[in-house]
Amino acid sequence: MISDVLLNAMEIIGTVAFSVSGSLVAIGCSLDLFGAIIVGCFTAVGGGMIRDILIGNTPPAIFFSPITLLISLFTSLSVFILSYVNAKRFNGMREKIENINVVFDAVGLAVFSVVGVEVAISSGFSDNGVLAVTLGVITGVGGGIIRDVLVNEKPYVLTKHIYAVASIVGCILYYFISGYMSQKLIGTVTSIIVIVLIRLLAARFHWKLPKINFSDEKDK
Repeated sequence: MISDVLLNAMEIIGTVAFSVSGSLVAIGCSLDLFGAIIVGCFTAVGGGMIRDILIGNTPPAIFFSPITLLISLFTSLSVFILSYVNAKRFNGMREKIENINVVFDAVGLAVFSVVGVEVAISSGFSDNGVLAVTLGVITGVGGGIIRDVLVNEKPYVLTKHIYAVASIVGCILYYFISGYMSQKLIGTVTSIIVIVLIRLLAARFHWKLPKINFSDEKDK
């Protein structure tokens, strides 16, 4: 398994990244202080909570290690305060802030996807690759889905760019490199880099999966 120190460090990085991402989305949707904190926290811990419930680890680990929740709360609060104090600049820098948000979101997605697979493996599901990868993807995208529901948006993962696919690729990579090659560290670094690259490139070049468009554009 990944050492406890590395795993904890990854969880902190993912928590901060997703908290920033979630609170920025909430602020952009004009939610108040409480709303920004709630959305930021759920974005950070939501995927892990869903994962823990699915594997029967209840109550979810977040309630036994409140430090993660506190980090998320502090991060979301800090983002809101900075945005509130610089409200005029925030409003005039929406495009730049959106790009920054994409980076934080990509980092959170990558880190939590790997953490999710590792938690599945360490919980005794190392022989079930489908379950391990699924739990990794849920950990990576679950918080974002909750975030989008809370701000009354269609879940980003289901509508825009390559998102869950990046998580799936990274989770499969980590599972095979760490499991069959017994290279946890290499698997971790490789998977995180691959997920971040796919996510950022998809956002930059607007990569999307095919979909059927029933809009009125065809009548124009």
